[in-house]
Order: sequence, then C-alpha cells, then structure tokens
Amino acid sequence: MFLPAPKGLRSAKILDERLEMLTTIPSVQPLREWASDLEQRADGRVVPRFDPAEAGVDARVLFVLEAPGPMANALSGNVRPGSGFISVDNNDATAANLWLARDAAALHDHFLAWNIVPWYLGPASVKPNAAELAEGSAALRELMQLLPVLEVVVLSGRFAQRGWRKFVDPSGRLPVSVVDTWHPGPQSMAQPGKRDALVADLRAVAGTLSRR
Repeated sequence: MFLPAPKGLRSAKILDERLEMLTTIPSVQPLREWASDLEQRADGRVVPRFDPAEAGVDARVLFVLEAPGPMANALSGNVRPGSGFISVDNNDATAANLWLARDAAALHDHFLAWNIVPWYLGPASVKPNAAELAEGSAALRELMQLLPVLEVVVLSGRFAQRGWRKFVDPSGRLPVSVVDTWHPGPQSMAQPGKRDALVADLRAVAGTLSRR
C-alpha cells in the first residue's frame, strides 16, 4: 500500500490503521514476531517494527539504511511522536526523500525497508561503530532467512555498504543482486546529482523486477 503523499504517518488515523495492520496482515506476522524477539535480545535497545503496508515476507527488494531515526522510535520523547515503524511514510525528511524517490521510480510494490543496525542509536548524528555494524549485520542475515522471494538488496549509504561487505556477505556468495546507492538523508540529497542518482538506481531495480 503506497500512500498518495509522503509523511503519511503524521496522521493519527493512518498510524492507528498501521497499528491494526501490524497484527492482522499475514505477510508481516513472521517479521513482527522476529523483530519482537530481536528486541528481547537487544539489552533494552528499541527495535522499531516493520511497516505492515509494505511487502512483508513477500518482499523482492530489501532496502537497507543505516539505523532507525527518531521518527521510528515511538518511545524517544520527541516533540513530534515517532511512529514505531521503519517506514517510508514516517514524518521526517529522510523518509520523505525515499518516498519521493520510490514514487519517481515507480517502485511502489515488492519493497521492504530495514537498517544495517536495527535498533535506535539516538539522533542522526550518532553513527554505528564497528561492533554495532557486526551485531546488526548478524540480525540482517537472520532477517533474510525470512524473505524467500528476495531478489535485490539495495544498500543505502556507506554504513549499510560497509556492514554488508564486511559482515553480511564478505565472500559475495549470497544469492541476491546487490545495488549500492545514496542514503536519502537531507544532507546527502542536498548535494548535486545525488537525488537523481538515487531515483535512477531505484528505477533500475524496478525495471529488473518487471523483467522477471
């Protein structure tokens, strides 16, 4: 389900609908259970939930970002409450940039977003260290076992790319296509050419899916 505009989860009505979908949409139940289990193993760290409006275990594209932002953390005490979801519909600039890029690329379906570090680290200025990348990468490998039709992994930004190549698949043998692209954060997207490059990468992914 792709909304007609970005930042949809600033609406309390849409957020309530997503919370209901989280426990009723069959394709997200294995991921919801896995994320809950991961949070129990995460020593008090907050692990946001998968967006049930996305493809769930039927995802053919896994978009891997850096780490959850404040708007993914419903417990962070933000002036604007977080949704608790990793979602392109979150009420922040990074999510809006990704929504716009997906819309421009017509990549509306078969999509699931996650992070190389799956728990909340703090403000966007806090970057993952090597130990967090290693631990998060192990979780990512677990997640991929739940995605039986996964075809493409899109690595968004240098931390996702570093974690993948150092810890997730250092031998390059996993049976998925890998696409490197820019992170949709506002600092990156403000640089000349990067927004167009992100759209071009996602358009290529959408084209690959349509040919299969």
